[in-house]
Amino acid sequence: MTTQEQLDQVNTAIAAITGGAQEYSIGNRRIRRGDLRELFAERSRLEAKLADETGSNVAVVYFDRR
Repeated sequence: MTTQEQLDQVNTAIAAITGGAQEYSIGNRRIRRGDLRELFAERSRLEAKLADETGSNVAVVYFDRR
């Protein structure tokens, strides 16, 4: 699975939780989704990894010698 696919899954999970689906029941079974704090941390990690992979995390600095 690519980093972008992982990031998409984390974003989908965050959207589901913020939409009110943190925990729900089906019959006598109870389902609880991931912790938002952990998902936000994972999203930050994946965004940084994706930036490194795509080279969009590059900064150019120019020093003017006067």
